[in-house]
Amino acid sequence: MTIEEKAGQLTILADATRNFAANANPEFASKKSSALRADVRAGRVGSLFNGYGVAAGRETQRVAVEESRLKIPLLLAADVIHGFRTVFPIPLGETASFEPALAERTARVTAIEASAAGLHWTFAPMVDVARDQRWGRVAEGAGEDTYLGSLFAAARVRGFQGPSLLAADSMLATPKHFAAYGAVAGGMEYNTVDISQQTLREIHLPPFKAAFDAGALTTMSSFNDINGVPATANRWLMTQLLREEWKFPGFVVSDYTADLELIKHGVAAGERDAARLALSAGVDMSMQSGIYNTQLPKLVASGELPVAVVDEAVRRVLRVKKAIGLFDNPYRSLDAAREKTDIGKAEHRALARDAARRSVVLLKNAGSVLPLQKSARIALIGPLGDDRRNLFGPWTLFGDERESITLRQGLANAGIASVTVIKGSDIEAPIDGGIEAAVAAAKSADIVLLAVGEGEKMSGEAQSRTSIVVPEPQQNLAEAVAATGKPIVVLLSTGRALALQGAIRDADAILVNWFLGSESGNALTDVLVGDYNPSARLPISFPHESGQQPYFYNHRATGRPVTPDDSPSYKAQYRETKNEALYPFGHGLGYSKFTYGDVKVSAAKLPWNGSITVSARITNAGPRAGEEVAQLYIHDKVASVTRPVRELKGIRKTLLQPGASTEVSFQLSRRDLEFVGPDNAWIAEPGSFDVWIAPSAAQGKPAQFGLERGF
Repeated sequence: MTIEEKAGQLTILADATRNFAANANPEFASKKSSALRADVRAGRVGSLFNGYGVAAGRETQRVAVEESRLKIPLLLAADVIHGFRTVFPIPLGETASFEPALAERTARVTAIEASAAGLHWTFAPMVDVARDQRWGRVAEGAGEDTYLGSLFAAARVRGFQGPSLLAADSMLATPKHFAAYGAVAGGMEYNTVDISQQTLREIHLPPFKAAFDAGALTTMSSFNDINGVPATANRWLMTQLLREEWKFPGFVVSDYTADLELIKHGVAAGERDAARLALSAGVDMSMQSGIYNTQLPKLVASGELPVAVVDEAVRRVLRVKKAIGLFDNPYRSLDAAREKTDIGKAEHRALARDAARRSVVLLKNAGSVLPLQKSARIALIGPLGDDRRNLFGPWTLFGDERESITLRQGLANAGIASVTVIKGSDIEAPIDGGIEAAVAAAKSADIVLLAVGEGEKMSGEAQSRTSIVVPEPQQNLAEAVAATGKPIVVLLSTGRALALQGAIRDADAILVNWFLGSESGNALTDVLVGDYNPSARLPISFPHESGQQPYFYNHRATGRPVTPDDSPSYKAQYRETKNEALYPFGHGLGYSKFTYGDVKVSAAKLPWNGSITVSARITNAGPRAGEEVAQLYIHDKVASVTRPVRELKGIRKTLLQPGASTEVSFQLSRRDLEFVGPDNAWIAEPGSFDVWIAPSAAQGKPAQFGLERGF
């Protein structure tokens, strides 16, 4: 291979040869396909992204394998985050199901559809732990908890990749963004990260390790720096940790022009320096900037960059192409027959509906106003009640809004005839006469469904917020409608936890419906009328106030905690609010009531090399069958470093009939008690522990056990 051909294999460019997801990268949508195919023919590009379509994809691949000198096939990628033509709930919402197996199923269907459209590789899942709800990309991940995030990271990798990477419907997964992107200062997109090794290793890295252990062969560098060194130039991160410590066998792709951005970070003098720093750090593939193409030949010729470094990066890319069978079958996942049959199938829509209803969290149901009576006169008020443009959520490039189901349609499909629909306001602006029309509709109704919250463009990349509240025009609408005195059910669309205020916070019932995807209206109606008993739980903490951010349930203990039997003066809290959540991590109600018995531990001491069983009896004391999510938490009472007040260590979702009981049990071993110690190594320390089996991170009565000393 010439050095130019090697640089080509290390370059991925926007796919102008096919239908292009221009809403993701509009500046490159107009590039001529002939120019890009000329680059392919010359070996100047080895991968393409965000194009789709089999016929054009086969032609571009034909150019690569028949007209280029080396005949190396192209790797075809896209941002396929939570569905292709069939759109599933945003990852945050799906995580609320507390069902990793569900995420595996939706990722599998996503891969089936995307590979049928001519794709080999997805830039998903996002596995960043997000502890600050001001950050817009909370929507793309699994929330604030490392344990839960690790379960979902592994499940989504398994789903995308399937049982065999050689299968035509397998897609390479890309756990991203490596690393600590969820820890950006102030929750501001692209910001800096100042973080201890302990927090990095204990909180932010485990979901990546879980994804790699599940078989992921690519990862993406993050935009942020870590303690002053941008991830894309961070040799400790990309080589020492990833390759030498973790033995990662795959390759690293930069995020969009992240290598070029080393110049504005202030660590590279120019494009030549940026390319040298990124490749030397261990970033094998450059996305869209083109600087590997233009600069690597010069760097090697001048001796500034050893050719061996380039060669190893090329080998990593070629090994992955070989792993998915491209050298044996360059036209895999470019099958015109599958493109006609495997996209948007009825069973895919059925799964989308089930996933959506399993993602809806019932925060509050005062007076049991839900489920709705189908005979009730309903006022559906708010900008999101009959709106197709805000059902999918951020990072949906390939869905068709015309095929989505609004709540108005869902209610009609369920046979609910008496529904008056009033927009009331726009998402971020008032409407002349909107409040007056909404009040009139509410007065004539038995119950109000208030569909409010964020629009889909308020969450996602580059959508950080300083005040995480419902926009003012919608809040004003809610206050006016509440003044009528009619029962109100809030239907909250959001890509993050919000600080609920006034009439929205005080509504009779609150459902968090995130952005639910293609079957949004049908799924939400299933929950509203009781055809589905809600079972989802919060994967993030809903704060009292925006100013509490970053807030997360597993915060460390302080020397001055607020306790029930103590004066709150001079304690760890704000003047305006306590240091707690309005709705805590793990919270969620259903139309059944579950009771928990005392937590039992099989032995008072956990042997150093053994295990103990922790159990509790759960009873469905309600009138209908329902699913309960039992959550196992621990607290290390005395350690060499301060420990979180609680840590999630297990989840169990159980279906119980009315009046039925079951014994829910978990195994705990020393490994579950380990943490990153003062020397940045994982350790466990003998001592005493609290343990809970509870319905949320803020409930339950603990039992105790001890860890024996090892020899």
